[in-house]
This record gives sequence, structure tokens and C-alpha cells, in this order.
Amino acid sequence: MVARVQLPATAKAGELIEVRITIQHPMETGFRFELGGKPIPKNVINSLVVRYNGARIFHAELGSGIAANPYLQFHTVARQSGEIEISWVDDDGNRGSERAAISVIE
Repeated sequence: MVARVQLPATAKAGELIEVRITIQHPMETGFRFELGGKPIPKNVINSLVVRYNGARIFHAELGSGIAANPYLQFHTVARQSGEIEISWVDDDGNRGSERAAISVIE
């Protein structure tokens, strides 16, 4: 799975920053059928965790009501330079992750 993380490259210490995440995933609900009538199995991202320098800052439990290629955004405070890591797991047990760096100016 491919993901895109958008956040500012630099921020001032204590500044509120916006983090945007888009993940390429079909988010199959389990309610659709192939042309031959065979059901398409449910497969959605069910857990997403965001860590800032190893500390968990955001967690989401997703479900079948989320559209394909889910987009999430949230805010956090820039405390120190480092890395924001996003990781997720879907119903099939497939895991994905993406990282982005931020430089915090004192």
C-alpha cells in the first residue's frame, strides 16, 4: 500500500501543525459483487497509528464507511525535530507505513 504524508518541513517550537495522510487502499466493504456474482471480501484498514519520535499522538479505528483511498488530517504541536511515522493494518493482515521528517526551530 502506498501512502502520502503532508506536513510542514519546518515549524517553530510550540507551533500547531497540520498533518495530512492519504493511503491508497480499496476499502472493500464486503457488500459488492464481481460480474459473475461472487462477493468481493471485506478488506478495510481497521487500525491506524501515528507516532511522533516514537510517542503515539494519534490513533484511528476505521471501518467500512470510509471511502477508498482514505484521507485523514489532524493537528499536533511541533515540539522537537524528528520523524512522524504512520502505520496501519487492514483486515487481510497487510501492514503499511510511511514516514515524514520535520525540523523544529527553537
